[in-house]
Amino acid sequence: MTTILIRRAPLLGKLAGGCALATVLLLSQRPALSAEDAVAIAAPVLDEPATGREETAVFAGGCFWGVQGVFQHVRGVKSAVSGYAGGAAGSAHYEEVGYGNTGHAEAVRVSFDPSQVSYGKLLQVFFSVAHNPTQLNRQGPDRGTQYRSALFPATPVQRKVAEAYIAQLDAARAFPARIVTSIEDGKRFYPAEAYHQNFLALHPDNGYIAVNDLPKVANLQRMMAALYRPDPVLVAAPAR
Repeated sequence: MTTILIRRAPLLGKLAGGCALATVLLLSQRPALSAEDAVAIAAPVLDEPATGREETAVFAGGCFWGVQGVFQHVRGVKSAVSGYAGGAAGSAHYEEVGYGNTGHAEAVRVSFDPSQVSYGKLLQVFFSVAHNPTQLNRQGPDRGTQYRSALFPATPVQRKVAEAYIAQLDAARAFPARIVTSIEDGKRFYPAEAYHQNFLALHPDNGYIAVNDLPKVANLQRMMAALYRPDPVLVAAPAR
């Protein structure tokens, strides 16, 4: 007999889709839907040279709760803010993005110190433990273009490093299928509503977080211990 459990996060709107809303977990003889399996991959051969300036990079890989939570535990990351990238400013709100027709992806803007962690190393975290880059317009239980795998480079150098790393991983057949991650230039980032910030850190007992996202942080600690920081760097003030 199959048991259906519906998880609803409180105070998070009315849409039928979206990581913040109802997620159905089917529990039977098979395991419940869970985080994508982490994959051990080589570091990028081509990387951005270290500079003395703080940089930013934007990553989209499914529900931003988990992607933010992973990067908040990476040494050298100064901040990780959940938000939206890839669409128009006027529709950069959760209620609109959740329908999947605004062009946005749920994304995370990462500010980092390149002397401690390079852009290439952040890409390694992104592809290895933060999400599955071979799934088109979906991650785990979430479906739609708003959950696409995408990179929004801040500089031409970031684009070059990202392109080279994707080619490197595909050539090495690091994954069972080709990487579908898009690289989208010239797209602004818009911070998400305050209730989305630090969601993993603040709600570790949330059913969606426990099943889909906490394993990603555990995989970071297990597989990339040198990069793992036990205390997450949190968004200190409402981002919006």
